[in-house]
Amino acid sequence: MIIEIDFNSDEAIYVQLCNQIILGIATSQFREGEQLPSVRQLADTIGINMHTVNKAYSILQQDGFVKIDRRRGAVIAIDINKLKALGEAQNELSVVIARALCKGIGRADIHALVDKIYDRYEG
Repeated sequence: MIIEIDFNSDEAIYVQLCNQIILGIATSQFREGEQLPSVRQLADTIGINMHTVNKAYSILQQDGFVKIDRRRGAVIAIDINKLKALGEAQNELSVVIARALCKGIGRADIHALVDKIYDRYEG
């Protein structure tokens, strides 16, 4: 598992960690039922505080990307209802598109960008 954290980024480390794991799921780097490293192991590997990893795992659990098992730790378990996921995507995309429009980015450019990003994950 390759997790890349940018310690110079303005984005919180736990958010970067969540996003890296979600991207790993989307690109099939992580598969359903796969066990993630323990909180301590991942914190040591990346060089961050265990509480930061624990926070990321908790958020991933709340969002339905992992299940926390007492014996196995964090396990990839995608159980998000498709309609709920579509609603969340719509809310997030609405803000992203509004920001793009404010910067003068047109429909064709937004469509091309979405297609380019989607193609990375379609496999």
